[in-house]
Amino acid sequence: MTTVAQFGGTSRYADLDGSVHWVDFGGPEDGPRIVLVHGLGGSHLNWVLLAPLLAEKARVVAVDLAGHGLTHPEGRGTTVQANARLLGRFLRHVVKEPAVLVGNSMGGLISLLHTAQDPDLVTGLVLVDPALPMVFGTRPDPTMLSTFFLYSVPGLGERFMARSRAVSPRRQVDRVLELVCADPTTIPEELKLASEHLIGERAKVEGLDAAFLAAARSVVVTTSKRGAYFAAMDKIRVPVFLMSGDRDRLVNVAAARYVARRRPHWRYDEFEGVGHVPQMEIPDVVAERVLDWMAANRLGS
Repeated sequence: MTTVAQFGGTSRYADLDGSVHWVDFGGPEDGPRIVLVHGLGGSHLNWVLLAPLLAEKARVVAVDLAGHGLTHPEGRGTTVQANARLLGRFLRHVVKEPAVLVGNSMGGLISLLHTAQDPDLVTGLVLVDPALPMVFGTRPDPTMLSTFFLYSVPGLGERFMARSRAVSPRRQVDRVLELVCADPTTIPEELKLASEHLIGERAKVEGLDAAFLAAARSVVVTTSKRGAYFAAMDKIRVPVFLMSGDRDRLVNVAAARYVARRRPHWRYDEFEGVGHVPQMEIPDVVAERVLDWMAANRLGS
């Protein structure tokens, strides 16, 4: 069995109006704090390739949002807004000191909303292919469009989720990697095995489909409210590092380019031949860029 310990992490739990799972990847005691926030349908496993590299110079933790990973819903909301509040409680009661938030996909959206609404414990913001409003005139990926359409329709979403689970855990892992990676063959076998094991653990829990669909539908609604989203961006006062893979099928790179043009004071890096999860596809590059950016902005110094 492949567990997070084999990637240098230690599983922990905190009581934040219910049990919340998080992983401590260690790092120097006097180093800056980094909190990793996964995307829709993801977990702490999305960070296990990147976190040990960041932990060479920073104290690194990854949190499982409600309804994801090993943080079961337990009656809690799993929308973007609910998980932004959960992230705030995690920062205040577990991390207990200012930190750099690194969020991927939905996690980037949640990290941004938290920083806009409650910035006291955030020193910097790294947005890794965050969920963003679509740019008018761009053509969404057909698979992404049809999938989120099914998620959005009551009844259809539930049946789609049930069909998705009808295949083996390995096939479920492969399907996700085919969607989020430009080249799924770059993902190590041990991470695929860990993902299969997590699917098996989550199969024992009731209510996860409803939790996932609530999260997915809230992502669609939140990103469709362009004015409110861009207003939240305007409230950000900490340094921001936006990055995007140019082969991202879930969030078209045109959306990241649009945001970068409107906010030239943000750093923007684009990765050629990379998909939706640069932290999994090119973790060494992402780690180097993030640590250099933190040093340049004196985050944690």
